[in-house]
Amino acid sequence: MAFTDEQEELRRTMRRFCEDRSPSAEVRRLMASTDGYSPQVWDQMASQLGLQALTIPEQYGGAGFSFLEVAIVLEEMGRALVCSPYFATIGMAANALLCSGDDDACATYLPSIATGETIGTLALAEDTGRWDEASIQLAAERSGADSWLLTGEKSFVVDGAIANLILVAARSSTGVSLFAVEGDASGIARTPLPTIDQTRKLARLEFQRTPARLIGAEGQAWPGLSRTLDLAAIALAAEGVGGAQRCLDMSVDYSKLRYQFGRPIGSFQVIKHRCADMLLQVESARSAAQYAAFAAAENSDEIPIAACLAKATCSDAYFYTAAENIQIHGGIGFTWDHDAHLYFKRAKSSQLFLGNTAYHRELLAQRIGV
Repeated sequence: MAFTDEQEELRRTMRRFCEDRSPSAEVRRLMASTDGYSPQVWDQMASQLGLQALTIPEQYGGAGFSFLEVAIVLEEMGRALVCSPYFATIGMAANALLCSGDDDACATYLPSIATGETIGTLALAEDTGRWDEASIQLAAERSGADSWLLTGEKSFVVDGAIANLILVAARSSTGVSLFAVEGDASGIARTPLPTIDQTRKLARLEFQRTPARLIGAEGQAWPGLSRTLDLAAIALAAEGVGGAQRCLDMSVDYSKLRYQFGRPIGSFQVIKHRCADMLLQVESARSAAQYAAFAAAENSDEIPIAACLAKATCSDAYFYTAAENIQIHGGIGFTWDHDAHLYFKRAKSSQLFLGNTAYHRELLAQRIGV
């Protein structure tokens, strides 16, 4: 598997953009803000780089590129801890629309996502924290011929406090359906959740007979939602590779600069071994993430297996390298002033989001018939 020259140029462009727009000081500023992102940078992502339009088909106002391009973008965002609703909007909401099979809904919502006007998210998990079909209990009831009302709660919704398009998985008498809720609809209460990772905002949403539009066929949403979750897992895996690589780079740089007993600590065998183990983890994660991204780009039948493999492998690798990064830095790595702990918290939150490592290994075993 190899990337094209154009894809490598996209990577270089993204790295320069992220380094310029997401330095450590800016990450910390946005962490402390209510919305958790910069509207100006979000607009630049759309107008200057066309990032929101990358994988949206041309018929809906997008650029029509493949999932590989999004994986590259997310890897570079993960490397710089970019605070942005990109993962929620493109990695989740846009994919949910495309996987729904509802052309009218795609024509309605995707063009404004492509321009950056719309920030979207997917509300699926509830207070149980599970990501399977059986856990979806938020109720949907008809209100007239074409209207619906939603009642219930959703939790752990990425950028749920700022999204102006919320795609909600709900249960009606015929099964699980997908609904679109406008951000300014009546009957929504949004509560920001306290999280270990302040670079990614989560919210709890309460719906009290909230008006909604049905997306796709009633009671037939789970196959599309399952594919959406797989694609989101692959996107999160790509982001994790970028973060893990950054942790390795930080450790190597520090081991060259930090002296003990008149020598750089990188000359000590124990540090060399730790960095070598981190490199092995990073390269294994990169292989798994790229395999999954290529499968997604080709709309392969291997997506369900590749997604579980990538999510489990990359989650573990990111958490391992983030923890080792702190150990190599010593006491300073635990302090609020050092960036090492920011990557550690992102690694832990990503490890749990969409299901932990054990969940995805069990899911993988089920999918291959073990």
